[in-house]
This record gives sequence, structure tokens and C-alpha cells, in this order.
Amino acid sequence: MSFDLRFTKGQGTGNDFVLFSDPEGDTELTPTQIAAVCDRRFGVGADGVIRAVRARNLDDGAAALAEDPAAVWFMDYWNADGTVSEMCGNGIRVFTSYLLDQGLAELPAGGSIAIGTRAGVRTVSRTAGGFQADLGTWRLAGGEPLVRAKDLPVARPGLGIDVGNPHVVVALADDAELDGLDLAYQPMLDPVPEAGANIEFVVPAEPLVEDGVGRIRMRVHERGSGETLSCGTGAVASALAVRYWAGEGAPNDWRVQVPGGVLGVRMFQADDGEHVALSGPAELVFDGVLSLA
Repeated sequence: MSFDLRFTKGQGTGNDFVLFSDPEGDTELTPTQIAAVCDRRFGVGADGVIRAVRARNLDDGAAALAEDPAAVWFMDYWNADGTVSEMCGNGIRVFTSYLLDQGLAELPAGGSIAIGTRAGVRTVSRTAGGFQADLGTWRLAGGEPLVRAKDLPVARPGLGIDVGNPHVVVALADDAELDGLDLAYQPMLDPVPEAGANIEFVVPAEPLVEDGVGRIRMRVHERGSGETLSCGTGAVASALAVRYWAGEGAPNDWRVQVPGGVLGVRMFQADDGEHVALSGPAELVFDGVLSLA
């Protein structure tokens, strides 16, 4: 039996999503249906699907409400292949824009909104160019696995970083090396992380720091989605990695150039340790109705 899914298409620096509202948690798509929605030839086309569900109506939402009772909305995020994901830095900005557009939440000037995710509660505020999401604390994780990618002549060491979801960041020599990668193929990690990882390839700008802001270029192969035009948490992980490699005196503000645009990353101290924030645009592109089997 088929049913109609009312959706909104949104994007943040080219990282695109299909969003739909299901406050009571009655419409749980299967992985096959999610993959069909995200198919760029036979579906709507997207890097992932985001369901807006009230946290109280989802098992994963109970942990979010226990962490912060203000997190009444849960971002139920799924990759394009139908696998579940913990967090999405571009997605949470687009999700916030969707909640406001649909009249499901309010975000007064100077205020913030708490959003439940599988990585914990994240807070989002407005900026002049979109939204900023506090992604919480981060940690080095996974050591330095070797990374092999198509058209990268020699395997390179990566740096494992966890920002609520897993990443491995690889430094390349120059723009030509970055542009020459063929990320239509899945890069290989050795050893392979148990939960997989998003893999970012970065090149520092010349000069690395300008007016107190670090500058890097990045391309990414996302776990469950392939190469995307942008990855918010990947931009954060990349900035953290380059700052780590640069050593003492490296800035806490970064500008990350991705194929789909520019993202801002800022590190700052909080009561529970160093937090990292991601800022960038969020655009709702169109609404539609899709018939799903």
C-alpha cells in the first residue's frame, strides 16, 4: 500500500536533505524507502532524510529530554543509503530553519533552540548569514589510520576525531592533489573503524592564517552518502585537525572552503571543556509530495 509523503527540500552549502514533519512518530520510513527518496534519478535526490519528531515519541529522544527538557524536537537523521547517523552539522541548521518555517518552534532574536540528536542535545542560534550550532565537546579518536583513495598515489596517515560522529582527516600537499582525488570511490581505512567514518581531505591555504582566522579547503566522502558538496561536522573535524597539527598559537576561528560554499568553525571554552561551533547558511528550496510504496 502506498502513501503520500509531504516533504520540504533544504540545503546548507550544497549538503541537501529531504525533511518531513512527524510530531507523533507515526511515519517511520524503512531504510529502503529512505534510499528511494534520496535517489537522484528516481527519487527527490538528497544526501539524507531528516524527520522532525517530538522527542517524547521516540526512544532516542528520551535521552535527549533527560539531558535537556527544552529539547522537545528530535532530529531523526538518516544517510542516503538508509543507514542511521548520529549527527549532521549542516543538517541541524537546515532542520532548525524547517522547524521555524513550519511554525513548529520559535527562535527569538538573541535566543537559541535546543535540538535532540543521537549525539546528544545541540543548541542552535541565528547569525547574520544563517545559523550557528554549538556541537559540544570533541575528542581525538581512532589513532592515525592509513587512508587510501583513488588517484592518491601513496596512502596517507589520517587523524581520528569524534565530534558526535566519527571522522578521519587527511592532510594533502596542495590544491592539485585535492582536486585530483576521485571520491566517487570509497576511500579505504587501515585499520577499519568498527562504526566506519566520514573521511575528509584538507589543504591549508597560503597563508594559513589571515587576520587571525585559519583557512583551509576540504573535500569529503561521507559514511553512507558518498562524496557530498559539504559536511558540517567534517568541516569542524578538519579545522580541529589542522589546528592540532599547526600546534601552539594556531587560531580558534576557521574558514572552511567546501565545494558547496564556506563554513565557519569556532572553538571556545565551556564548563565541560572545549566546545566547537559551526556556522553557515540554511536554505529551504521547495515543498512537494512523493508517493511511497
